[in-house]
Amino acid sequence: MNTSRIELTSPNRIPLRAIVRSHGWCDLPPLRWDDEGGVLSRTEQLGPQVVELELRQAGERALSCAVRSTAPFSAAAEAELEARLRWMLSLDEELEEFYRLCAADPKLAHVPREGKGRILRSPTLFEDTVKCVCTTNTTWAQTKGMVRRLVEQLGAPGPLALHKAFPAPQAVAAAGEPVLKDEVRLGYRAPYVYQLATSVASGELDLETLRTSSEPTPGLRKRLLAIKGIGPYAAATLLNLLGRYDHIGVDTWARKLVSSQFHAGQPVTEADVQAAFESFGPWRALAFWFYDWDEL
Repeated sequence: MNTSRIELTSPNRIPLRAIVRSHGWCDLPPLRWDDEGGVLSRTEQLGPQVVELELRQAGERALSCAVRSTAPFSAAAEAELEARLRWMLSLDEELEEFYRLCAADPKLAHVPREGKGRILRSPTLFEDTVKCVCTTNTTWAQTKGMVRRLVEQLGAPGPLALHKAFPAPQAVAAAGEPVLKDEVRLGYRAPYVYQLATSVASGELDLETLRTSSEPTPGLRKRLLAIKGIGPYAAATLLNLLGRYDHIGVDTWARKLVSSQFHAGQPVTEADVQAAFESFGPWRALAFWFYDWDEL
């Protein structure tokens, strides 16, 4: 077993625990979070090679990642892995303007004070899109079950053979729609995930280019909505994971929060939810995400 180490640094604070616990993605395989030990683990596939990762805090502005593999790691593979980790942890997000706006709001002053604001995401947009599809019209427990079965049944095993990586689009496409429906038990989502995987595997759809797209948010949102299985709320979530925070994903819970906090419990519209954070401009959704809501 080969073990190497990647050091991740930033000029800003990068509190691992705050990033990991920014939302529920840390509960979905192949991520594994040890809250007591402060260790984020993941099984990751890089081409034909599968590695085990263990991330730990290594200072206020540094993280250390142990990489275990069965074969020596090339410089190119290490560079690719570092890029994936930086994306996954949102390390290159420039948050100074957001912090300035938060500092003036009592409900958000904790964000710059605690170095929050970075959202955990998957190394690839394909994985994030599949996971978003698995959150639609279901409970969180069922979402976790669907993702766990998808990884267990179709993912490539890691070097320790204890865990598996998130399956590549080619593996999902090769499995076929019946397996996704009957064995992974994705239900009505099976054809959506199969079509997505087939389109990505064939090169018809290049999802990863959206991560660096300069296209305005409305156009990017339209492209996400064109993906079967992605509705308005899932598209808004994916936009947030892409670092586009100018549109809040509005569901029943969002309306309830804004109604309670800003409208004395009166019914609110989607426009009311967006307007509640209008002063945050391009950071609107991130402000909503980290707002210190009163308990309902």
